[in-house]
Amino acid sequence: MNQILVTKKLYITPELKKKKKAYKFYFFLSVFLVFALISVYIYAEVDRNKSEETSHAILAEFNQDLDDNTTADENVLIAVLNADPGEETDINTEYALNQSQKTANRNKVYTTNNGYNYSTIATINIPKINVNYPILDGQTDSVEETEYLLKISPIKFWGANPNEVGNFCIVGHNYRDTRFFSKVLTLENGDIIEITDDTGRTLKYSVYDKYEVNPDDTSCTSQLTDGRKEITLITCTNDSKLRVIVKAKEV
Repeated sequence: MNQILVTKKLYITPELKKKKKAYKFYFFLSVFLVFALISVYIYAEVDRNKSEETSHAILAEFNQDLDDNTTADENVLIAVLNADPGEETDINTEYALNQSQKTANRNKVYTTNNGYNYSTIATINIPKINVNYPILDGQTDSVEETEYLLKISPIKFWGANPNEVGNFCIVGHNYRDTRFFSKVLTLENGDIIEITDDTGRTLKYSVYDKYEVNPDDTSCTSQLTDGRKEITLITCTNDSKLRVIVKAKEV
């Protein structure tokens, strides 16, 4: 028995042509968006790595200034011990110059590529989470300046000067990795935070509270510390909807 094969001719209607064009458009659009997202991620990662490198460079220079000041102080002490009575005036002059140099090092002002001025006022070291960064302080405290400096390192947000009576408030980005304040969320009561100020003095602070607040809640910056030296660390939650507050006091 013979089998007759009948083929049907497929007619491409205007609707099919439109659908075909639409499919192509959405396909190429999807590919473009994927590449765009990958490019944005790579750019952001490169930018963050540069910021991390800049932060470490600032930290190294700050520590070097402290070492230079310490060496200078030791040299003055040796000069005093070995001095003759008639050299008292020269020794006093040398000591005054040394103190002047120390003050100049503390008050160094740097300028970013965007024209924002800042100084390095302290460093923060949290051994448990491997945090070791300089703390920057801008000159205008404008929103634009703050946002730019936050890309470089943690910054002073409000309050007392480092290692002074009051509440020294520090804000840092949560990059959801190991940089800046990303691991601050894991701190617990009793964990130690070390602050070294621009005189080389290092004080230890023990965490005694951690909680979350809305972004517009600034009650954590209160300076009512009953005469104690305290610090407050501020960063975002992983979803950026709330702020994580870590309170610590001198031990």
